[in-house]
Amino acid sequence: MKLTNIGINVYAGNATLKGEGALSIAVPGELAGLYIAWEQHGRLPWNRLVRPAERLAHLGFKISPFLHTRMVNKSSGILADKGLRDIFTSNGSLLQAGDICRNEKLAHTLKKTSKFGPVALYNGSIGFKLVRDIRKVGGILTMKDLQSYKVTLKEPISANILGRKLLVMPPPSGGPPMILRYLSAATDVKHSAQYVIPSGVSGPLGLHREIDALKHVFAVRMNLGDPDFVHVSKVLSDMLSPKFAKELKKQIFDNMTFDPSHYGGRWNQIHEHGTSHLSIVDRERNAVAMTTTVNSYFGSLILSPSTGIVLNNEMDDFSIPTNVSADIPPPAPANFICPGKRPLSAMSSTIDEQLQAVVGASGGGKIIAATAEVLLNHFARGMDPLSSVMAPRFYHQLIPNVVSYENWTAVSGDHFEVPADIRAALLKKGHVLQSLTGGTACQFIVQDEGTLKKNGGIGKLVAVSDPRKGGFPAGY
Repeated sequence: MKLTNIGINVYAGNATLKGEGALSIAVPGELAGLYIAWEQHGRLPWNRLVRPAERLAHLGFKISPFLHTRMVNKSSGILADKGLRDIFTSNGSLLQAGDICRNEKLAHTLKKTSKFGPVALYNGSIGFKLVRDIRKVGGILTMKDLQSYKVTLKEPISANILGRKLLVMPPPSGGPPMILRYLSAATDVKHSAQYVIPSGVSGPLGLHREIDALKHVFAVRMNLGDPDFVHVSKVLSDMLSPKFAKELKKQIFDNMTFDPSHYGGRWNQIHEHGTSHLSIVDRERNAVAMTTTVNSYFGSLILSPSTGIVLNNEMDDFSIPTNVSADIPPPAPANFICPGKRPLSAMSSTIDEQLQAVVGASGGGKIIAATAEVLLNHFARGMDPLSSVMAPRFYHQLIPNVVSYENWTAVSGDHFEVPADIRAALLKKGHVLQSLTGGTACQFIVQDEGTLKKNGGIGKLVAVSDPRKGGFPAGY
């Protein structure tokens, strides 16, 4: 079967089918990946690591204010699915913030997983139950799909940016080194005005340049795909090349912005959804930046009643052949569906090799801009870690040709808003602005510069958990 025909045959060109429901479910890979990481680097017994999750599913957790807002947003889907309804409702109504949510089926699944490892899912009773539940609601996942799943280990991308060696996830994930290369080399961001700093000094020129650089990034990014299926070495080489970035700089004009065709984008964008991110440093200074996702909130809006597993809608991150109008670019062939292929992702987990930074974010396609902005705030603008995370954010994904800017009050009570004078200046340059009542959440760990010098290169760790979704840092 030709690669381009798979999406046509499965979805008949109907993109909504890959965004929600039984046909949006991709083979789950997180458990297999965590197990490989444990085999290679773990010290504690596997069952001891799984036990806290099993206990949490059994005893329950309190519905957070942010989770409740997402439940309300997805209420029709939750109420329509028996699995989700049994977990997230009581007497026909959604659980409220502060209520205890329990998932006994998931606790049982985790207990088996703690005893038998991933084989319980990929070639055991949990997998058989999962496949049965999916096929009962019209899905096409098979035991062979689960049995065939393989974890792929890739070397991270390494790039010298802003005087630091950054390690970041390789394709098919996106990554801030590409963005930072553009923002530093293509826009002279280190010398541009700071658009927002704690003292309130602002300058729209730097922000305008960053937005236009982001538009270039998203134009080039859609040429990426799973490197096991498409050739991406030339695209990566360009994205990391200072020379290429300087050429793009010539296409950025300080007095105006342009429509998407100016930036060379040949393909339409994939608009990804939420994720979850952890940045971790242990007492031996081993660092982990881990981004994980079921894609949209509550994934496919299906919970397997037999296993308690919320099923992902990762198929929505693939492109499929569709009929497009003259004003809309076609979908990117590099990201078309193929068996065993991984879809393009905005995950941007990043580690500074000298442990000057561990960072990542949740927020779908907006992750790329958010992660880069936090790194730039700290390393290029000299902002402290908390201010780097708290600064209001902007996003641009080329298509639609709109600058999304934060203007909202988070569940923490903090208000995030790009200043009015900055917005007015951007409007004068031709940007179309749209306020955003939500956004990304970044987790950022850095070493304190002062203690770094005093303690012979081992600085005090400073951890910031973005309050936008109610998060907070933890340590010992």
